[in-house]
Amino acid sequence: MRNLRLAVAFLPLLMSAPAAAVSITVADPVGDILPSFIGSGSADLDVTSFSVSLDPSATTFSLGAVLAGDINPALAGFYVIGVNTGAGAIRPFTGIGEPNVTFDQVIIVQKNGTATVGGTSLTTLMSGNQFIVSVPLSLLPSTGATPQNYGFNIWPREGAVVTNNSQITDFAPNNALLAVNGVFVPEPASWLMMLLGFGLIGGMMRFRRKRPLAQIA
Repeated sequence: MRNLRLAVAFLPLLMSAPAAAVSITVADPVGDILPSFIGSGSADLDVTSFSVSLDPSATTFSLGAVLAGDINPALAGFYVIGVNTGAGAIRPFTGIGEPNVTFDQVIIVQKNGTATVGGTSLTTLMSGNQFIVSVPLSLLPSTGATPQNYGFNIWPREGAVVTNNSQITDFAPNNALLAVNGVFVPEPASWLMMLLGFGLIGGMMRFRRKRPLAQIA
């Protein structure tokens, strides 16, 4: 029911695009908090699913996450989504066993529902243990890769500001990047219904069309 409410709330943001978005979802185990993490490790900093969707016109990414517990703004923390647009210049996580997490852009999602990339605000929806953020491709200019091959990874951080990598609780996908067309492809068993349920969204969009006119890590 919670997924349905979030899907309905987010529909106006996606309604302008055709139905056939390209998307991929990866599951992440519950409770796989990094050994290097030092902190309390609240459930809303444990990623259980991460999804990337690119609309058919390749103008907007929708990035979503499901957490092990409801997002609680009273507990200091936030979510970082690293994006590799081709250069992959930043590789800061070798010391905590994640050398393949490379990025050259960073999206910050706060627990209060605000999000930014490069200082620009983004449209975000949160409900319970889930969020989805819409990122125009114009804010993620290519440094060599096609948008379909951009790589993404999400890592939650405990605390209000960045101090060191021991704040990081989790990575999804672990030590890899997720892309809609080929950087990382999960096993079939890893495909889960994401917060929107992309199938649900597609069905609702098709039904609607039938109706008349109506910083940094």
